[in-house]
Amino acid sequence: MEFFISSASAQAAGAPAGAAGGGFGSIIMMVVMFGFIYFLMLRPQMKRAKEQRAMLSALAKGDEVATAAGLLGKVEEISESYVSIEIAPNVTVKLQKHAITAVLPKGTLKSA
Repeated sequence: MEFFISSASAQAAGAPAGAAGGGFGSIIMMVVMFGFIYFLMLRPQMKRAKEQRAMLSALAKGDEVATAAGLLGKVEEISESYVSIEIAPNVTVKLQKHAITAVLPKGTLKSA
């Protein structure tokens, strides 16, 4: 039964119960884990958000775009937070700017 029960360690007189040497190692481990999470999750997400903001600020009338809903169209009008997109002849929809996911190369809609 001693296999399942760990033996008690002798504690030095005057040393606190938690000062067995694990404090500094756990701080280093937490710093390493934060660095790991930052470089694998947070940094790429911030980079994608920055690219999205740059794409939306460079949006101009006549650009062909794809939306989050899957609509393809040509930008007709741009305001502060809304964009009007012509998805078919004489059919225009008004969307929020952040719904645009990609700016397509010129001529994409003609080939589709």
